[in-house]
Amino acid sequence: MTKQRIFVAGHKGMVGSALIRQLGRDQTAELVTRDRAELNLLDQAAVQQFFEQENIDQVYLAAAKVGGIHANNTYPAEFIYENLVIEANIIHAAHMADVQKLLFLGSSCIYPKMARQPMKEEALLTGALESTNEPYALAKIAGIKLCESYNRQYGRDYRSVMPTNLYGQNDNFHPENSHVIPAMIRRFHEAKAVGSSQVVVWGSGKPMREFLYVDDMAAASVHVMNLDDETYLANTQPMLSHINVGTGVDCTIRELAETMKRVVGFDGELVFDTSKPDGTPRKLMDVSRLKALGWEASISLETGLQQTYQWFLEGPKGLRL
Repeated sequence: MTKQRIFVAGHKGMVGSALIRQLGRDQTAELVTRDRAELNLLDQAAVQQFFEQENIDQVYLAAAKVGGIHANNTYPAEFIYENLVIEANIIHAAHMADVQKLLFLGSSCIYPKMARQPMKEEALLTGALESTNEPYALAKIAGIKLCESYNRQYGRDYRSVMPTNLYGQNDNFHPENSHVIPAMIRRFHEAKAVGSSQVVVWGSGKPMREFLYVDDMAAASVHVMNLDDETYLANTQPMLSHINVGTGVDCTIRELAETMKRVVGFDGELVFDTSKPDGTPRKLMDVSRLKALGWEASISLETGLQQTYQWFLEGPKGLRL
């Protein structure tokens, strides 16, 4: 049995580690990984040398600089520069090494701030982006177009998936630079631990958000990568090839906070700090294209939050209080 050598870029991150768990069940897959000390993805020459030497068959491009509203607002230059360079280095080096199959992982923030809800793939490039994460979004849009351009010019099979808000094992629980779910988990856990009477939640609580457990995302990614050409091409277009990945269901931030309160077991009250930014009013993915390709999410929000909180409690040393 000839094994497929599969490079997972960003294998230590939340999405990359979920891909490793998913792909690890495949007996025909030989996983190839490099951490930052072994391969600097910002170094074009090093990335090209890696691909020249490793005989890679498939690439899952999950490496990225990521963060929440605060991080995107504080470090816009790093967010656009590092993400552009990482994806350009990997996609071009993969092409030069004759790697035919690649999956690029993007983000739902590629869509305009006021996009019609739920957001269809066709909404891409139809309006202004959310200003707080515009640099990151532009880098992800460029990644989609890189894949499409190599497909059109060189006949590559480079596909793109755009996940909604993700959460789960190996998320970033930094008190300032994390996304909403890990930030909430930490805040509720710490409040419970010290006996606080309240937890403060950023914003009004009114924005609507969709959340996908990261292991569902990994399963969807592998599904899309392995689709036969006929099925994939019948449901995409050469210059509109990206595929939304989500649950197709959203909730308010207030509802999320109430669910989190229940999962963590916090007994105090919720206070919403309206001086903090809300971000986009609503972000819900239209996942009809993905469903037509034969996949839909299976892990509910409450179940996913329970599993994430359990991992947080048992996680690496130094993660908790």
